[in-house]
Amino acid sequence: MSSCGDTASKAANWRDKPCRSNGYLRSRIPQGRGGSAIRNHSGKGNPRRVAVDILNRVDKSQAFAEPLLDRVLSGDTIENPSDRSLLTHLVYGTLRMKGRLDWILENLYDGSYDDLESSLKNVLRIGLYQLTCLDRIPDYAAVDEAVETAKKIRPGRAALVNALLRNAIRKGKSITPPDYNRDPALHIAIVHSHPLWLVKRWIDLFGPGETLRLCQANNENPLVVLRTNILKTTRDDVLKKLREEGLKAEATAYSPDWVTLSGLARPIRQLDLFRQGLIHVQDEASQLIAHLVSPRQGEKIADLCCGAGGKATHMAERMENNGKILAMDLNVKKIHALKTNARRLGIRIIETRHGDVSLLPETPAPDTYDRVLLDAPCSGLGTLRRNPEIKWRLTEEALSAFPPLQIALLKGASTCVKRGGVLVYSTCTIMPEENDQIIESFLSSHPDFQLLDPPGTIPREMIGARGQLRSFPHIHGTDGFYGAVLSRH
Repeated sequence: MSSCGDTASKAANWRDKPCRSNGYLRSRIPQGRGGSAIRNHSGKGNPRRVAVDILNRVDKSQAFAEPLLDRVLSGDTIENPSDRSLLTHLVYGTLRMKGRLDWILENLYDGSYDDLESSLKNVLRIGLYQLTCLDRIPDYAAVDEAVETAKKIRPGRAALVNALLRNAIRKGKSITPPDYNRDPALHIAIVHSHPLWLVKRWIDLFGPGETLRLCQANNENPLVVLRTNILKTTRDDVLKKLREEGLKAEATAYSPDWVTLSGLARPIRQLDLFRQGLIHVQDEASQLIAHLVSPRQGEKIADLCCGAGGKATHMAERMENNGKILAMDLNVKKIHALKTNARRLGIRIIETRHGDVSLLPETPAPDTYDRVLLDAPCSGLGTLRRNPEIKWRLTEEALSAFPPLQIALLKGASTCVKRGGVLVYSTCTIMPEENDQIIESFLSSHPDFQLLDPPGTIPREMIGARGQLRSFPHIHGTDGFYGAVLSRH
């Protein structure tokens, strides 16, 4: 059988393990004929119905799946470890493969698929995802559970769900995706489940082969990456304690302080190491931003779009709690989250402030700082492994709204940098209009700033031709990040 990653395959049919070959199923699914995953669940403990509920809330409120899923897994709604694992797979797998699933359903539905209500589509998507991507759940179980779920939320449409999914079983092999050689963009968009407009943009930037590998990587399950809190412990000690709990923990490739974790069936915050402030969850590429800033003990640092404080707390750890960090954000809830994280990690040098960085040029600068970090709001297109919702929400028009904001924020941040100081601009996107073009535009109007080479702690393979940090999921196994170091003279 051909995997959907085979570019030479002209028409790999969608039943040929399209998702398994892309690394979706790294966690364990019940063995045999589906184990507890195929029991006739009822009520709130049914993982399929909970998955539908989460996806409905993602659609209706524009929420992210991670906090919704974390809330369920932190409670007692679903107690069986196999069901918890299944729930996670259904939510993230369906979100990642949403485009492909919808394309199949459109081909099977004798009517306007766009007119079907969102909640019914999510029942169908989850059912079809099990039929096409999970090899340990019998077809009859996936269909029966989808029908029972439909009866609960849209009783009058249960027959439609039954008919469509059984039609998928019968006719699935006759539905073939577009030929890669004839239309690589459409093939990649459907088989690897990304918006066509985005695939076309990436093909223009990277070429079809690179775009194919990028989209495949975006559909893989990312490992959990932990940052060791060097104020309290060492990586070796963290590795030892995690392994004593029966967890698979490994040292990371790009830093002496980071750890990858797999096989965890409960939220990270339930681990004793997390509660004690010995670890923090943060992707490797994100952790490299603190290395770009390269803060030193006793310095004054500003993190001007601090969010929940992953980078601010990391810089504080590297400064050994010696100096001052101003953490500023427009979102009050994120500032509260930062304070909570700082207390847990034992960090004392962060001062928080609520404010709009873009307005700083119109007001007196809050102070002049040795180093300033602007981790700018962006499209998030480097984080699709962890946030697959983004690719279905973002439009070309919405993407074009980010650069003007990023320029305004960068100009505001620049007013806080002292002479001889450093300004770091970073994003979690791989789009040039949010990265290189922002830096080029800024430097053209700010002759007192110049581009610097990154510190030696940045892996050489992540440094672009002009010295900026660039990481990619399909190349480095990390989120896609960008970072540029500027100095003021």
